[in-house]
Amino acid sequence: MKTKKQGDKTYIWDRLRKQWVRLTPEEEVRQHFIAFLLEEKHYPEGLMANEVCIRLGNVQKRCDTVLYDILLQPRMIIEYKAPAVTISQETLDQIVRYNMCLKVPWLILTNGLTHYCCRINENGEYAFLKDIPDYADGI
Repeated sequence: MKTKKQGDKTYIWDRLRKQWVRLTPEEEVRQHFIAFLLEEKHYPEGLMANEVCIRLGNVQKRCDTVLYDILLQPRMIIEYKAPAVTISQETLDQIVRYNMCLKVPWLILTNGLTHYCCRINENGEYAFLKDIPDYADGI
């Protein structure tokens, strides 16, 4: 990870946004998890985006990371939390609300220590997986 200091603040290079962003615990989780998806799970960098704006009713929200298919249709939402934040039902509810807009079949929640990945089938049923699938596995 490329980092730099400016005054008393530390920044990390976001390879998806192609810019320096403030290094927070959540941002560190994001950058490490993206590197994991790109390098270990072979997700295509060109089909991923950070801080994707969506509208929920009259409220604008941001998905932490969205993975698209080759037709640029959303396929996965990833929600990051700082390592000190426990992944809870509230976290799942947050990403499910985002999915009301994007309607993706894959959701991932991570705080860098604990990861949850689920596939949503055609009936809207959630199946939690033991591992994050490789991109080649049909994401």
